Amino acid sequence: MSSLVIAEHDNSSIKPSTLNTVTAAAQCGGDVHVLVAGHNAGAAAAAAAQIAGVSKVIHVEGAGFGHGLAENIGAQVVAIASGYSHLLFPATAFGKNIAPRVAAKLDVAQISDITKVDSPDTFERPIYAGNAIATVQSTDAIKVITVRTTGFDAAASTGGSASVDTPGAAGASADVQFLGSEIARNDRPELTAAKIIVSGGRALGSSEKFMEVMTPLADKLGAAMGASRAAVDAGYAPNDWQVGQTGKIVAPQLYVACGISGAIQHLAGMKDSKVIVAINKDAEAPIFSVADYGLEADLFVAVPDLVAAL
Repeated sequence: MSSLVIAEHDNSSIKPSTLNTVTAAAQCGGDVHVLVAGHNAGAAAAAAAQIAGVSKVIHVEGAGFGHGLAENIGAQVVAIASGYSHLLFPATAFGKNIAPRVAAKLDVAQISDITKVDSPDTFERPIYAGNAIATVQSTDAIKVITVRTTGFDAAASTGGSASVDTPGAAGASADVQFLGSEIARNDRPELTAAKIIVSGGRALGSSEKFMEVMTPLADKLGAAMGASRAAVDAGYAPNDWQVGQTGKIVAPQLYVACGISGAIQHLAGMKDSKVIVAINKDAEAPIFSVADYGLEADLFVAVPDLVAAL
């Protein structure tokens, strides 16, 4: 029984989400292999071989893999799936794009967003925005799994010495091609990998106030910036800053929520943070129920005072 982790990478390095997925794969039992499908991705494959706990890296090269197209990577996974009992993807946009296609092609049920491995065939996953935990048992011969990265510690990125195999690539799909992308450039840490996140809510009132109040705090803390769905929908912050059930799931060392009431959808995306600080003038705001430290105050006064004190 072996597990295959489908690596998320940029052809030169391995994304942190892959390290958490390797930890989940190790708990499923057996050897852990990592698939690096990319274009000129030798550096990423070499990095994958250094991950602690990985016994083999399968490095597949092809121009069709260069931009992570689900059709092409999914076909490659299906081509080698018969040798594995578990196929694990990070529950990121990358993994969620490919895993359903693989499950459908293999005619098995997908097990989504697991946070714990109870046994090789039994897993736990949150439902109802994290208000309940479902225990799921699968009898499928091949289990297709997406892993909520906040539920597992990251495997060490160094210390491993896996072998690297380079089999031939599955044929690229003639029905899909990469045309282009528009990528938001940000000098701050990536939201899902940041150790500190400061988030703002609708109470900030405008995009100008959002940046005026939140940016100095993020600069002082060296933090990534996040936002509630209400703030994103109002146009105060870009979509890729959204934290919550319909945004990004995060679990930083420190999460500072400013002017966020704490709707259940937002709490589902950040309640696993190690330390949560909430600033809100509404004493009844639900965010205080999960906060380790709560300050009932006007954020337009409290946040600048906090910045001045840091």
